[in-house]
Amino acid sequence: MSDSFELFPTVRESAPGQQGAGDARPEATAPLAARMRPRTLAEFRGQEKIVGEGGSVRVMIDTGRVSSFILWGPPGSGKTTLARLVAGSADAAFVAFSAVTEGVARVRQIIAQARTRRQATGRGTILFCDEIHRFNKAQQDAFLPHVEAGDIVLIGATTENPSFEVVRPLLSRAPVVVLEPLARDDLEALLREALTDGERGLGASGLTAPREVLARIAEAADGDARRALGILERAAGIAGDDAELTVEAIETAIQRRFAVYDKSGDQHYGHISALHKSVRGGDPDAALYWLGRMLDAGEDPLYIARRLVRMASEDIGLAAPGALAIAIAARDAYRFLGSPEGELALAQATVYLAGSPKSNRLYKGWGRALGRARETPAAEVPLHLRNAPTRLMKDLGYGRDYLYDADQAGGVSRQSYLPDSLEGEEFYHPGGAGWEAALRERLADWKRKRR
Repeated sequence: MSDSFELFPTVRESAPGQQGAGDARPEATAPLAARMRPRTLAEFRGQEKIVGEGGSVRVMIDTGRVSSFILWGPPGSGKTTLARLVAGSADAAFVAFSAVTEGVARVRQIIAQARTRRQATGRGTILFCDEIHRFNKAQQDAFLPHVEAGDIVLIGATTENPSFEVVRPLLSRAPVVVLEPLARDDLEALLREALTDGERGLGASGLTAPREVLARIAEAADGDARRALGILERAAGIAGDDAELTVEAIETAIQRRFAVYDKSGDQHYGHISALHKSVRGGDPDAALYWLGRMLDAGEDPLYIARRLVRMASEDIGLAAPGALAIAIAARDAYRFLGSPEGELALAQATVYLAGSPKSNRLYKGWGRALGRARETPAAEVPLHLRNAPTRLMKDLGYGRDYLYDADQAGGVSRQSYLPDSLEGEEFYHPGGAGWEAALRERLADWKRKRR
């Protein structure tokens, strides 16, 4: 049966057992990244955990037995290439489409053709869905019965965290395979291959590049093979044939680097977690770095300010009571000044919090007290603690025998402030850092006097 419906007309089906990506040769005018796309597993760079011996994807390629899975990784980490390599190892048709430009109607068409193919020839279909996170939950659900019935093998690809973006029933049928950004050594090796490959790369141009130039490209690429090859191609155009690439040409080719960042997904949560943990760990250098990463990527500065306020109470608490005031002041300063001037106030608060003594005793004490409050909602307020604004309330004993602490010897009275059923329970246990150490001694002294 004809596969003329495939979206990638240059894609050819691989013969059974071949470890090829199944691509026809790209045109000479195609971008360097397209021309250098790995054709075999031997040409593939990085991802040793999954394509090395015993890796999940390597086993599928070696055996030709392919099951559904989701590829999750940053741009340029090899998701599409891996999908084609896996498909090339199996005796199956490979159909690729993008959730950005296609809809459920296209999925139904592909699945109908897959059923016909299976009934007529016994041959399966591997459906590669790029940017699968762009489908909403109802659209993703459309895959479920057909994956379950074996009409298709689904390989999804996404740059977003599947925990947030892919429906749970689909995740249970298509486990997630995680791809990492390419290491700098892998990127440098890829760049050297592109420079010397006379068929697909720049070998015919006579270009050369010293080690430090390739290292600079690898650094600027942020683990993205497509970006690395794009920088090299632009730099080659600037330098011309038979030239040696310079760092200056590379910097011109790099232009402005924009962070890979989403303000509501995995990058957002990962960066704020790194900032929070750097503050908690007392590392102002790392804290400033993550603050800079977030602000440069376009994060809402007031979101960061709110998190700094949270850190002041959760991680520092009464070890340095002034931390909360500093965090609030930084928030107000940013509101007053805006960017970029107000960002310095956020940096000041970040360093102050990172350098402050830490204690989570208040955080834990509040959690324990709130838990007991929810468990004992009917515990009555002791009579001596109740207010008595009326004669009736006084006659009922409200406020009777209350002792005003400031009038007592040593400024401490011998009375309880908890409900009778909770008498003696303790929730807050001061630590030994900063101001809290003095507080611990003071509270211990008051407790002795109450006895």
